[in-house]
Amino acid sequence: MTQLEAARKGIVTEAMRAVAADENVDAEAVRAAVADGTAVIPLNPNHANCRPVGVGRLFATKINANLGRSVTHSGKGDELDKLGVALQAGADFVMDLSVGEDLRSIRQGMLNASPRPLGTVPVYETISRLKGDIPHMDPSLLIGVIREQAEQGVDFMTLHAGLLLKQIPAAMRRKMGIVSRGGSIMAEWMMENNAENPLYVRWDEVMDILAEHDVTVSLGDGMRPGCLADASDSAQFGELDILGELVERCRARGVQVMVEGPGHVPFDQIRANMEREQEVCKGAPFYVLGPVVTDIAPGYDHIVSAIGATAAATYGASLLCYVTPAEHLGLPDADEVHRGCIAYKIAAHAGDVARGLPGARDRDDEMSDARAAFDWDRQFSLSLDPDHARRRWLKTRAFTDEAHADDHCSMCGKEFCAVRTSRRIRALAAQMPQG
Repeated sequence: MTQLEAARKGIVTEAMRAVAADENVDAEAVRAAVADGTAVIPLNPNHANCRPVGVGRLFATKINANLGRSVTHSGKGDELDKLGVALQAGADFVMDLSVGEDLRSIRQGMLNASPRPLGTVPVYETISRLKGDIPHMDPSLLIGVIREQAEQGVDFMTLHAGLLLKQIPAAMRRKMGIVSRGGSIMAEWMMENNAENPLYVRWDEVMDILAEHDVTVSLGDGMRPGCLADASDSAQFGELDILGELVERCRARGVQVMVEGPGHVPFDQIRANMEREQEVCKGAPFYVLGPVVTDIAPGYDHIVSAIGATAAATYGASLLCYVTPAEHLGLPDADEVHRGCIAYKIAAHAGDVARGLPGARDRDDEMSDARAAFDWDRQFSLSLDPDHARRRWLKTRAFTDEAHADDHCSMCGKEFCAVRTSRRIRALAAQMPQG
């Protein structure tokens, strides 16, 4: 049985118990959320040593790190190194978006090395296997790749099944057109063949494969906006309506499903986008890229998008796909993977605090206590990036005459430190008559 099928039968699986323990919630609550489709646990039994991770509003917001080589840069070893960096920085999920040759070997290396769920976009491998300067997608090969990847152990797959032929004209009126790599591949095939999306047409066949291996569907947003001007248009929302239909078909087949969300969205439109997805897709977990809230900060898109991701997590998203400083510029290196993960850990946590998730603020309160006590080691241990915080602290101390003074920092100095002053005020207040 899939996790969804088990949950509907009233069975609390070991995966559900593990998620409940990690999230500090009742295992029955996890089962109920999986049963009604508002939570998923992507966990292919063929992915050895993978720890279950829950996605849904019942749980803390999770982050995903996209990895994978391009046809012009990076290799198998580089991506495994980046995988280690992403996991060390706190990624809850990883996706292998590799294209080119020897993809099965690269993917197997990632599966072996990752104790976190691994996702893919099968159409990338499909195109990579074809010949020619501009290879065109083969629907039968795509179905075969989906089967092979499921058998290999992939935990979740992005499938662009909601992008239909009738939506393409609206996308062509945009500034940026179709910016989703998988979405553009599917759209080109439909236009060339004057035929409907083969994933949509053969969806029942796809479901049979994924149900057999309990692979979670991540319904791809092939019509996601690629710039602010294209956000919240008829192409995006037309696809979303079809994704809502596919959510119900997945659930009816016992296949776990989450929905991917928009890329570039003005800040003031984020809440409406999150709420619309929740309504149209019947509470299916929302997996969003950013959103990117301005188009003019190349090199800083991890910051730009983390602003949007915080709002997304507050108003409805359950899984945030990181954006690195390399977005729109090139393939990220290991340092950029690290910075992207940290930016998104910040966004996810800030969103959890904002929505009042039980226990979310406990770590912040502990940090405040450590700061008030000038307990630097405790501050670093509570940090989302402890090594960076410690290095930055030591950097200043190395150039001051008070290298061993721990009761202030170089921002204010000892004489102007407000925390030290507050201590004196507190002592004076304690001496004053009460009442």
